Amino acid sequence: MVDEGEAAARDFALKTMTAHEKQEALDARLRGLDGLLVAYSGGVDSAYLAWRAHEVLGAGMRAVIADSPSLARRHLEEAMAFAKKHTIPLEVLATNELENPDYAKNDLQRCFHCKNELFTVMTAALGRLGARHIAYGMNLDDRGDFRPGQKAAEEHAVLAPLVDAGMTKADIRELAREAGLEVWDKPAAPCLSSRLAYGQTVTPQALSKVEQAEGFLRGLGLRQFRVRHHGEIARIEIAVEEMPVVLEVATMGRISTRLKAIGFRHVALECGGFQSGSLHAGMRK
Repeated sequence: MVDEGEAAARDFALKTMTAHEKQEALDARLRGLDGLLVAYSGGVDSAYLAWRAHEVLGAGMRAVIADSPSLARRHLEEAMAFAKKHTIPLEVLATNELENPDYAKNDLQRCFHCKNELFTVMTAALGRLGARHIAYGMNLDDRGDFRPGQKAAEEHAVLAPLVDAGMTKADIRELAREAGLEVWDKPAAPCLSSRLAYGQTVTPQALSKVEQAEGFLRGLGLRQFRVRHHGEIARIEIAVEEMPVVLEVATMGRISTRLKAIGFRHVALECGGFQSGSLHAGMRK
């Protein structure tokens, strides 16, 4: 077991490494993981990890994406297109987290139950897919965040090669950009369930309303935004620099009309702009 002093020394050494040195460390870690399944969502972290694992292991790896109502169809299509473009072997596995009452009740442990379902399904597929290891795209910056999914990863002995190599989000974006990976500047895209206020039951119908609403806003040219589902209220968060796109009476009217047609009774604009994880505000573990 590594003591605190050794861990601190290791963290310091990792922080002084360049992104390219960290990539070399990642490659060395991956070489020992022939027969690897990478939990893949299409976001920059998991996409970079899947791409690099394929560069190192070739046919000795496979990306696995979980398909359920909590995954927007657009994100599934983009993830599949990325894997196809870069010839990364991809397996789409159905997950049933919405059937778990502990997930559907949508408390602070929702992400734990989601990842627990994912890693349970992936573990069951190891033999069929000829794999021995499972890894996911946690990076060094994620360690300080409130992420119950990390507990699920620990319980399933899921590996975190990006953390082992000391990679931060900035490192990953830099390396992905240099490699010409189109996801290098992709905004974070958590699952649709993350848009529902805590305590509000997660249902396919609620997720569909969010997906439709966000699809409409994306069609207006917005890139970084969320539609937060608060029962009858849709609270729209838009990056401050993108607000001029919608702050016009006719456009606001179109947004209101469309979201009400989708099923929301009231439509509100968050004056503070987009804030990742805003539904955590005021909540405790």
